[in-house]
Amino acid sequence: MPLDVPAIRSQFPIFQREINGKRLVYLDSAASAQKPQVVIDAMVEVWSHSYANVHRGLYSLAEEATLAYEGARAKFARFINATDVGEIIHVRNATEGINLVAYSWGEEHIHEGDRIVITELEHHANLVPWQQLAKRKGAELAYIPVTDDGSLDLTVLPDLLEEGRTKVVACSVMSNVLGTLPPVSEIAAMAHAAGALVVMDGAQAAPHMPLDVQTLGADFMAFSGHKLCGPGVGVLWGRRELLESMPPFLYGGDMIVTVKRDDSKWNVLPHKFEAGTPPIAEVVGLGAAIDYLTAIGISNIQQHERRIIPYAMARLREIPEIRVLGPAPSERGAVVSFIMDGVHPHDIASVLDEEGICVRAGHHCAQPIHDRFCVPASARASFYIYNDEEDVDALVAALRKTVSLFARRQSTPR
Repeated sequence: MPLDVPAIRSQFPIFQREINGKRLVYLDSAASAQKPQVVIDAMVEVWSHSYANVHRGLYSLAEEATLAYEGARAKFARFINATDVGEIIHVRNATEGINLVAYSWGEEHIHEGDRIVITELEHHANLVPWQQLAKRKGAELAYIPVTDDGSLDLTVLPDLLEEGRTKVVACSVMSNVLGTLPPVSEIAAMAHAAGALVVMDGAQAAPHMPLDVQTLGADFMAFSGHKLCGPGVGVLWGRRELLESMPPFLYGGDMIVTVKRDDSKWNVLPHKFEAGTPPIAEVVGLGAAIDYLTAIGISNIQQHERRIIPYAMARLREIPEIRVLGPAPSERGAVVSFIMDGVHPHDIASVLDEEGICVRAGHHCAQPIHDRFCVPASARASFYIYNDEEDVDALVAALRKTVSLFARRQSTPR
């Protein structure tokens, strides 16, 4: 069934406000999604009535907090079809999750002369950790290039997957700039055949499509709660045998079993990787967000966006001054990045803000893909469950105003 967008909007308190006297049109969910009242309520409930530190307390509040905290972990496992709840690690965000893998697994397994393969599509969170690891270890960082239409050029991948030398392939499930949906299952199968591990950045994809770590072929996957209508907390999933073999990422309380003067023994999974007091209310809040989105249906969300994106791209192409970056509507997620002739993306975003429309402007933490298309920055409209054709029409009307405004400025004599 089509999503009832007005009903969904009514569940998000922020859409009750106006920006510059205009209806709020929020088109920046690729950066961070808005929060429904049920998520806000879940977190307030913890802080107001059930807050205590988890795992160690034997009193009622501590037991309630622990049950809620660990109950959320089970929800995250079901959300990505992880069969072992101990494989779910609570982290601050997807960035921390990928850094955990790069440091804890990478420092042990990447050596001089080894190769790390990533793509030109990657967010800096799935690029810089591998770049710096390669520098520290004297390894090679190799890229799967992007074609002119925004797809990955997989013809080069067999040559990059040198058995015994290529140790890891890191790939986003969805580009946060172009919306490209790489064939990650195919990439994973090829990587595994060459003996390489696969690290998937699921931060952009998780809010928009079903993710199944079993069928995708991932060895590790990270995603962020704040893009899933939840708070600022994240999840790292990894195969148990890999996580068991890895040293801790952080050291301190709760990640130990015993501590002596000269040595320590690490706790079992997942606690080995969760040092210190965790973000308890935030984890519970993300659990409420997962419940909320699951009730709507991730497949229903995906189908909704498959209707919005073709409409948005067709409307944007009515404006001759706009160039849309990336693949065809049928081959992308809910992201449309574009440039406008003679107008900087920051100026586009400023004019749109006057109309109550929120878009992103800049390099979106993905400078190499902008370099690939020879543009320093782009404007990005990203869509989610609370957006519909009315929002697209508002965007297009505001962009036409932007074109006219800057055309007048450029024609005015100095």
